[in-house]
Amino acid sequence: MDIITRIKELKASNNAVILAHNYVTPDVQDIADFVGDSLALSIKAKEIQAPLIVFCGVRFMAETAKILSPNSEVLLPAPDAGCPMADMATPEEVAKYRQAHPNAVLVAYVNSTAAVKALVDICCTSANADKVLKSLPPEKEVLFLPDRNLGTNTAKKLSREMTLWPGFCPVHNRIQPEDVMRIRKQYPKAKLLVHPECQQEVVALADAALSTGGMISYVAKSDCDEFIIGTEHGILHQLRKANPTKTFHPLEPLTTCTDMKKITLEKVLNALEKHEEKIELPVELMDKARKPIERMLAL
Repeated sequence: MDIITRIKELKASNNAVILAHNYVTPDVQDIADFVGDSLALSIKAKEIQAPLIVFCGVRFMAETAKILSPNSEVLLPAPDAGCPMADMATPEEVAKYRQAHPNAVLVAYVNSTAAVKALVDICCTSANADKVLKSLPPEKEVLFLPDRNLGTNTAKKLSREMTLWPGFCPVHNRIQPEDVMRIRKQYPKAKLLVHPECQQEVVALADAALSTGGMISYVAKSDCDEFIIGTEHGILHQLRKANPTKTFHPLEPLTTCTDMKKITLEKVLNALEKHEEKIELPVELMDKARKPIERMLAL
């Protein structure tokens, strides 16, 4: 029996749902029930309330699924699939900031650990950061964490003063303006889409800075038939499937998240067979972390 057939059998017998991020490998995306960005998967995790969720992404995403579906068993097929940016804001450091700035509003990008989410006022994703920050009183002091690039790009767009945590996504932060200018010369008719986790100088050179879900929507609606994609190259699979007549060029040097690529079909099968690795979080922590996520989703 081949691995995909076995995964499907176990998924059915366990009444399981497989969620996958746009950055995992194409073969894993193709066996998932839902593929999307952080916001879409957060909403889906809350909606489905499945007895078993296999989360094909990185740890903070699986934690978010568990927080929103506390009665579900949530499995992360690759226990070591972490997020370096999320690890750049520790709960101890965030708690110290909160103590020193008791009147500040703490806004956490969902790319943060459950322990950090439990300490903040509201969460956001790259798809809704504008909306979340617009909902806050303009006179309020705001700390945005952990991504300084998303914070910088959003603050500039909204003309809002914010304190920015010094974290970043190593994959997106690696993209330099010279990389953008070089590929623009190579494909002068292509629209350039980048992720708002990129540096401000890179965003300034793009046609649009969008979440992965935003990129998929943008391409679907665009009359343009050629695009340069400045984010983790796993998204190219969804873009090409949905737009077979359009051409896509990854921004070089290739942007690869090694943690996302740790999720393989073999590990998904192992997770379903052995029910490993389970995401276990204290109830009190989940209750605290759920509040800022639900405030985000209520918007």
